[in-house]
Amino acid sequence: MRLNFLVFFFLAIKILLAQDNYPKDAFQSPLEIPLVLAGTFGELRSDHFHSGIDIKTQQREGLPILAVADGTVVRIQVSHWGYGKVIYVAHPNGYTSVYGHLKKFGPEIEEYVKRMQYSKQSYEVEMFPDYGELKVTKGSVIAYSGNTGSSAGPHLHFEIRSSVTEKPTNPLLYGYEVRDATNPTILGLFGYPLSDAALINQSAKTVQINFTKQPDGSLLADKVIAFGTIGFGINSFDRQDLAANQNGVYSVKQTVNGRVYSEFDFETFSFAETRYINTLIDYPYFYKNRQRIQKCFKEPYNHLDIYKSLYNNGKIDVEEGMSYQVELLISDIEGNMTKLIIPVEGKQEVEKVVKEDHRTEDFILADKPNNFDLGAAKVYFPANTFYEDFYIDLKKGNDTVTIHDNSVAAHRNFTISFDPSKYPLEERKQLFIAHLDDKKRPSYSKTYKRDGSFTTRTRTLGTYTLVRDSVPPSIRPKNFKEKQWLSNYSYLSLIITDDLSGVDTYNATLNGEWILMEYEPKTNTITYNFDDKILNTNECELQVTVTDNVGNSNTFTSTFFRK
Repeated sequence: MRLNFLVFFFLAIKILLAQDNYPKDAFQSPLEIPLVLAGTFGELRSDHFHSGIDIKTQQREGLPILAVADGTVVRIQVSHWGYGKVIYVAHPNGYTSVYGHLKKFGPEIEEYVKRMQYSKQSYEVEMFPDYGELKVTKGSVIAYSGNTGSSAGPHLHFEIRSSVTEKPTNPLLYGYEVRDATNPTILGLFGYPLSDAALINQSAKTVQINFTKQPDGSLLADKVIAFGTIGFGINSFDRQDLAANQNGVYSVKQTVNGRVYSEFDFETFSFAETRYINTLIDYPYFYKNRQRIQKCFKEPYNHLDIYKSLYNNGKIDVEEGMSYQVELLISDIEGNMTKLIIPVEGKQEVEKVVKEDHRTEDFILADKPNNFDLGAAKVYFPANTFYEDFYIDLKKGNDTVTIHDNSVAAHRNFTISFDPSKYPLEERKQLFIAHLDDKKRPSYSKTYKRDGSFTTRTRTLGTYTLVRDSVPPSIRPKNFKEKQWLSNYSYLSLIITDDLSGVDTYNATLNGEWILMEYEPKTNTITYNFDDKILNTNECELQVTVTDNVGNSNTFTSTFFRK
């Protein structure tokens, strides 16, 4: 027990010492409520690491967002997806704070943004104010919390980045207090035979290993019988005291007979490397089960810079007659830890579970460009589209082609080109390249039409075909009716939808003048705020035109009255 205590104590001290490199009193909280997290820094997301913390806003929108320190606004962006409405503030100490998914900006910034939106006649804008043009003071209200962009619910996405390198760092390293006395949870342990002759429990395939909780709180795995080069992976999460969210862990450390074989944490990372998350996790398992297993070993094509220590790339060479004690220490940023002990016995047994052979007629050399003619379409993979060499499953067709499946992650975009010459010219205008899901439902893939060829660039493998969309978008009022008096209304809104290729553009005028309609694609709603004061008469004629991704358009007109 004393040895276990000392191990945990020194690991906690190491984590705390690593945090001393960051100023603890430079930044105040961006919210006036206690910090409760819906997401942690470095959390495993689809194709990227989470670059900030998600702070709960009590399921509300409109909470004041405060500048965490004196500074100047250096970037503002408004977009349908991503961070939605977001502000970047540079501070004199060399850091930049980022505030995303906002409902609206503070008065001065809101006016600045509206001028740009009306000048460009576009809801989506990106601005880089001159340094010092929009100064903010510590504690001043710069925005209000919201749910814009790729947000699944009201919250504030908050980051702290280096102003020089733009690398994000974990905001909790800067002295923010989040109540957390809860140890991380390990949901699953997995063993990976890595060399040609390697076996784990008589299996040449990945195996799940059972474990049980011990009286001292640690976890003990069933004994592993193995031979050859093997590795381990875990499915885990962390939970803070005041929230039920299953957030990401801070660090993972693996020792073998007391020697550190691998250790990584989420102190910081580079945006340039974030997509290599697909080499840290077991991507085929994620594709099949929607759960992310973090490998405790490093693949040769893994270029992540999150590792603090590596020996033999975290891989364990198990020899006949030898015994090994593998320990996995999973920690959160507060130093709470969970230890999993894995006893390993080196023994060469008879293989009972054979590794599946996925050989096909076509083979991908990852570091070379690859071209394939699939009849209805041609596909081109630039060099380094994929992380490793593999046999690719390709199915030719007259109308539809299948390019493997999404159990393989693509690191770069590849190109699919269809020949539309068999379709009449008028019909081609309404065609687009579609990706078909497992139920054969089409989704629009951005289609470039030039030189008699339809082309799309994508990272998504699977089934593709050409689909025709001849139906224009639908437009209907949401909160008003024809000839209605709207004097007491603060806004008007409409629902816009398209059943196939999706909404591409929309445009609205009031009495012939362009007006700003804020588009929320999650609810298919466009909204005009009467505070913009474009009205100059009691009788108002609204006209809204919506165009889908193949050029079908629909126009809605309505008259209303307002004093």
